[in-house]
Amino acid sequence: MSDSENMSGFLGAHRSVMDTAIKVVEQVRPEQLGLRTPCAAWDLGQLLAHMTGQNHGFAAVARGERTDASVFADRPVVADPGAEFAASARDVVAAFNEEGVAERKFWLPEIAGGISLGARTSMGFHFVDYVVHSWDVAVSLGQRVEFDEEILARALTVAEAVPGGAPREQAGSAFAPVLEHADRAPVLDRILALLGRSPGWP
Repeated sequence: MSDSENMSGFLGAHRSVMDTAIKVVEQVRPEQLGLRTPCAAWDLGQLLAHMTGQNHGFAAVARGERTDASVFADRPVVADPGAEFAASARDVVAAFNEEGVAERKFWLPEIAGGISLGARTSMGFHFVDYVVHSWDVAVSLGQRVEFDEEILARALTVAEAVPGGAPREQAGSAFAPVLEHADRAPVLDRILALLGRSPGWP
């Protein structure tokens, strides 16, 4: 399979994940923004503000932003959580699909004080993050979220490559320390545990 076919398959999977995230978030009502989430430091409103800001940030760096870290700033979604998040999700999908993006470096100011990584690695981070955050939002609402086997296989590969160890124990780390999990557990449960989530939350 050629690189272009691999990228096309990834972009299709990424779009599917973002479509799922949109469907989950559009169920959130303004009065639910104070609900607890698996992200211990954030209630649901703060989680959605983070997710929305990250979408805009990744879209900006995919289009060439290299100096303004504020593009990743949280974006509160008080008025209409579903619509405000959906706009950001569609923006990042469009940015990832623009011509030439796969050959670019993405500036990621929130990692190690600011580093540039290849587009495929960077987009992979965004991809797995929204598999997990879709689950975060769904379980906060007392619901379930499902992804097809191809998406989970791709997400597991990324989750397995995320470094563990001491950096994951520091305040502000993108992911909590790895949790114990069975190798034969459902794939989504393995992804969650690798990225510091308890599949049985709460």
